[in-house]
Amino acid sequence: MATLKELRNERIRKLDELFKLGIEPFPANSNRSNKLSDIVEDFSKLEGKDVDVAGRIKNIRKFGKIAFFVIEDQNAQIQLFLGADKVAEPDGKDKSQLSFSHIPLLDSGDFIEACGKVIKTKTGEISVEVSSYRILTKSLRALPTKQDGFSNKEERLRRRYVDMNVNNDVRERFIRRSKFWKATRDYLNDNGFIEINTPVLEHTTGGADAKPFVTHMDALDTEFFLRISQELPLKRLIGAGFEKVYDIGPRFRNENYSDEHLPEHVAMESYSAYQDYNEGINFYEGLMKYVAKETWGTLRFKVGEFEIDLEQEWPRVEYAQIMKDNFGVDVFDPKLDELKQILKDNKVELDGPINLNRALDSVWKIIRRRSPGPFWLIFEPVEISPLAKQDPNNPKVSQRFHPIIGGTEMGNGYSELNNPLEQLKRFSEQQDMRDKGDDEAQMLDIDFVEMLEYGMPPTCGWGYSERFFWSLEGVTAREGVPFPHLRRETDEVTKTVYPELFK
Repeated sequence: MATLKELRNERIRKLDELFKLGIEPFPANSNRSNKLSDIVEDFSKLEGKDVDVAGRIKNIRKFGKIAFFVIEDQNAQIQLFLGADKVAEPDGKDKSQLSFSHIPLLDSGDFIEACGKVIKTKTGEISVEVSSYRILTKSLRALPTKQDGFSNKEERLRRRYVDMNVNNDVRERFIRRSKFWKATRDYLNDNGFIEINTPVLEHTTGGADAKPFVTHMDALDTEFFLRISQELPLKRLIGAGFEKVYDIGPRFRNENYSDEHLPEHVAMESYSAYQDYNEGINFYEGLMKYVAKETWGTLRFKVGEFEIDLEQEWPRVEYAQIMKDNFGVDVFDPKLDELKQILKDNKVELDGPINLNRALDSVWKIIRRRSPGPFWLIFEPVEISPLAKQDPNNPKVSQRFHPIIGGTEMGNGYSELNNPLEQLKRFSEQQDMRDKGDDEAQMLDIDFVEMLEYGMPPTCGWGYSERFFWSLEGVTAREGVPFPHLRRETDEVTKTVYPELFK
């Protein structure tokens, strides 16, 4: 069997032959008049009419003076029928035009354009009877097939452009991902929200408990952090007079990979003035149901081991009660040794320093992973909610709310703290934890405190990341993004193909 290098060399020979014949194998233009799906779906309207179609060659079959190509674009495949007496000879005006005799210089994977009539063959297959055709791109590497065994996960993630060609279901996943974010925007826009993009580079990053990436801006000779959340800039906009704002974009958390986490991922955060957590729960439950329906066409999903039905009204479960019911923990008077023992008994190991807040959160996550949902987790202790407003009926808890679906927190929201003195106190507590070694604790942002001193109205904030998409799609985080980060690596075959680059 020929090696990849040998097959590539043969394609380069054909490329050289095309150049020698004066044929341009990489033209800049295409004259496509119809997508292939147009012909498949509207055959009755297009039968007998001339069309210009384009796509990648999937296979070539040549029998003497006739040939059949199957070409594919993003949404469909179609057959091209070429007869030696039907295909025009190049007239010299279009340097990329080919004759019937040039078929041996083509390979599967090449992109071509064909002009001809829409017909049905004797076997009933919708086809284009080609009157002229031209090359659009000469490929130098053949795409593998499923039969070739292109199933190694590392290989698929590293060459995602190949993965999407070989596995249409992967390509379809990212069409759904686009629908997911479009539906999110549509729901917010239709309810009076304004999308405003916020900075990725920040002097002080906050809005979540996470370790940031650090970078340096030469122009200002200043250290910046990549944002871990869009929260604080968006709330500054509420202080600036906007009433409903949101941002969809990447955020960065310098933490390990898992099935639910990526260091870089896309997230949405939104803030609505004159709204509290009660109104927020109703509004965002509507958002999640709308987005699920628009993206997948259903509200029933299998998420891991759980069968989930989103259609019902989601109950509300208090944090203190669920912790007490499951582990007997008093979240208002927690004992670190008790929490550590629960973690040990459940084989949970934490890296770095373990304080009460981290231990409480880790015990809660044990419960969360066992919970199918959907339900809203509400009233977390103030100590683990540094940006949330206290509940007036119980100052020990915050007006914070999470949707729990399929063992995962699918979002985070709260009635926003807008008392600058209380915010400064909580920031100071977080900064003290950070100074003592907790690099996921939040930073003291004095500019944000100053904004609050000018005044911010009662506000509800909430957001989710594409974890919601990954979960309902039934894939891991890495499978759920087009190009996941991997350690840099060069394929051994590539090293042999370009030896001058790898001396």
